[in-house]
Amino acid sequence: MSTGRRPPASSRSRQRPSSRDRQRGKRRSSDLSARIVTALPAIAFAIFIVVEGGTIFALGVMLLGLACLQELYTMLHGARPVKLAGFAALIGLVIAARYGTAFHVLLITVLALPLLFVLTVARPLEAPATPAMATTLMGIYWIGLAVAHIVLLRDLPHGGGIVVDILVGTFIGDTGAYLGGRAFGHRPLAPSISPKKTVEGVAFGAVAAVLAVFLASTYQEWLTPGQAIILGLTCAVFAPLGDLFESLVKRSAGTKDTGRLFGPHGGALDRLDAVLFTLVAGYYVWVAMLPG
Repeated sequence: MSTGRRPPASSRSRQRPSSRDRQRGKRRSSDLSARIVTALPAIAFAIFIVVEGGTIFALGVMLLGLACLQELYTMLHGARPVKLAGFAALIGLVIAARYGTAFHVLLITVLALPLLFVLTVARPLEAPATPAMATTLMGIYWIGLAVAHIVLLRDLPHGGGIVVDILVGTFIGDTGAYLGGRAFGHRPLAPSISPKKTVEGVAFGAVAAVLAVFLASTYQEWLTPGQAIILGLTCAVFAPLGDLFESLVKRSAGTKDTGRLFGPHGGALDRLDAVLFTLVAGYYVWVAMLPG
């Protein structure tokens, strides 16, 4: 029989989420939905170029690399980077990776320095030369070399499958880190670089990355479970490093996003920062695991 007494206000507040909690939950759901919708065209593009392989893949990756490089140089425009040198080096690196070998990629990397010097002294002295050359070289070594390694990886035995595995591990791991950090994150990972990233989020992301690559390997007879776990761990380790690297550059430049290619979720460099690390590491890991 009811006593007719209402439960205490504190009890009612525990039973019903506050309007602020409901709004926060809606924002999280909306943010996740927007992430998924924004990612769909990028996923379709990635599948297309990976399946096609060859020159189509190299051109597709080169376009993404040029977009990332443009965003970086725009973000660091105060240093007056020598954009022509950066773009020429990236294109040369892609051509070397597609039609040559790792030796030719190294050769283009070496030649980029004298090319940068010539183009720097050939233009009007708008700013100190050293910061301009240093900024240009960062783009070449960070983005250009990564793009070249992605092309080299695709041309290895089962390279297309490995590229897909690493992409799956990287992006599923990122989603796991996002959800885990939102739900359980308390301890900041690197507060001076990226305050929102947490140790708990990285842990969830690592587990998600390993599981994602392991599950993907069940459809690939040529990839052993042990190799899949190693590739998953590669994603788990290098994806956060790539993310934090870009965050440090953005924080130094005083900007939140590198561009608007993906609408409210930033530019190409914002979406591919982890990939630029995981696919490079994945190349060397897969080379080490190949027989012979």
